[in-house]
Amino acid sequence: MAAKKNTKPTESEGSDLQEKVLFINRCSKVVKGGRKFSFSALVIVGDGKGRVGVGFAKANEVADAIKKGGESARKNMVKFAMEETTIPHETLAEWDGSKVLLKPASKGTGVIAGSKVRSVLEVAGVKDVVAKSLGSNNPINLVRATVSGLTGLRNRKEYLSARGGE
Repeated sequence: MAAKKNTKPTESEGSDLQEKVLFINRCSKVVKGGRKFSFSALVIVGDGKGRVGVGFAKANEVADAIKKGGESARKNMVKFAMEETTIPHETLAEWDGSKVLLKPASKGTGVIAGSKVRSVLEVAGVKDVVAKSLGSNNPINLVRATVSGLTGLRNRKEYLSARGGE
């Protein structure tokens, strides 16, 4: 069965984290009594200030899969470098067959990206960026490639101090 999606952000209880369900997949297993269905959910969580997490979980009910995915995403949150409302430099990130090209953009440009990559960047707090998805369009791999690209970013101060500059 094809994927269902729910990209409506929900505020988590008592914190400033934003949660989005990007992808829900239904799997079926044929057993003696008929078919047994299970669900997997891809969930992203971000604070809008340079932190984002990805969670992927499976369960027998949709609500349980989303809950488990959200918990997993909160545990796996990573921080990345930002320059005001954009990213510090261009980057090309790969995850399995997916590649994501992220380019900084001038203020007021907005997020120019496909659906899954756009969701990750919006939840992470990046407001001005241009992104292009290359290769596979598998949602899990696209999201992981995007997060991988974001974690590889370094701002000018970090870079210069690592080189011994000012």
